[in-house]
Amino acid sequence: MSRFRRTSVIVTFVVIFSVGVVLGLWLNKKAPRPAMVIMPPPPKYEALESGEAVVMRVYQAISPAVVNIVATSLAMNFWMQLVPQTGQGTGFVIDADGHILTNNHVVANAEVLEVTFLGEKKVQARLVGRDPVSDLAVIKITPFPEMQVAPMGNSDVLSVGQRVIAIGNPFGFQHTVTAGFISALNRDLTIGQRTMMGMIQTDAAINPGNSGGPLIDSRGQVIAINTAIYTQSGGFMGIGLAVPINRAKKVAVQIVRFGRAIYPWLGITSWMDMEPRVAELMGMKPVRGILIFEIGAGSPAARAGLKGGTQLAYYQGRPVAIKGRPLVLGGDVILALNDSATPTFDDLQNLILEKNVGDQVRLKVLRGQQELNVDVILSEDPRMTR
Repeated sequence: MSRFRRTSVIVTFVVIFSVGVVLGLWLNKKAPRPAMVIMPPPPKYEALESGEAVVMRVYQAISPAVVNIVATSLAMNFWMQLVPQTGQGTGFVIDADGHILTNNHVVANAEVLEVTFLGEKKVQARLVGRDPVSDLAVIKITPFPEMQVAPMGNSDVLSVGQRVIAIGNPFGFQHTVTAGFISALNRDLTIGQRTMMGMIQTDAAINPGNSGGPLIDSRGQVIAINTAIYTQSGGFMGIGLAVPINRAKKVAVQIVRFGRAIYPWLGITSWMDMEPRVAELMGMKPVRGILIFEIGAGSPAARAGLKGGTQLAYYQGRPVAIKGRPLVLGGDVILALNDSATPTFDDLQNLILEKNVGDQVRLKVLRGQQELNVDVILSEDPRMTR
């Protein structure tokens, strides 16, 4: 192709392209433009899964009432010098007077108590009272205008599988939220010589520092106080245990009013949980209940006429002992309290703890081969007043 023809083709292409661009701009200017649509912002939790929304709502509602507790105590060092030691835990505000509920082991032996609210507001607190039996304690701060109170729920209407949320300060990480479910109800926790009965088990992550913090249902109500974990590593392994809030409320009210918890007392000092097979071997009806060995002098049980054992049991000329205690025959066997069966002493104790000092209860007992009803008026446990 000659130079002239190549030049003509290039010029023709440039002209056509330029005309096309101009025409396109003209048509675009003439065409009607759609109005710009500005979408409103979505509702706050619209894009979230329902479970996420629940946790966020509960955290935002309850976390202002949750506090980090730093307890400072004095201890001897290697050179026999007094030095301060600090421990941390969690608590939450339970009334407008500034009372805070937490675990006993968080504040036991503390000389100084400082609580930190969400937003880093720090205030001093004083101990009102504590109860080692339930591992609960109440401390108090001076209330301030922005202080919020955590709403209480009802731990008597819980079900396994319910969603729960825990707020606490694990390892000092303040206002940490974790979530899970109620894994089981009525768990017993033995710590040393003490057994805490009727605990709530959860798989919501609980670690050191969470103690005393609230376990909350999806309605944003506190249903338990996180207290302990079952662990073989020192960290969380999926089993957390919490004190039901109904029990905690009862203890907290007593601590605020009297400075201590008040426990009803029956007065049985020695006993054996009896199986039907063992009862038959003793020549008794094949029942399940509590065989009374010994009753405290002047106790409610003694005043009501309950009978303890009268004769030692022997086998091949030797006294029989049960867990190191002599087996004493001839005592009453408690079968029920107010129509609720009591196959073990723990069952009986749980029922008694639901009562108040001064309440009258009816015990169904087996005396010899005869079943009787015995009315007992509960008094205060003298061991708790020492």
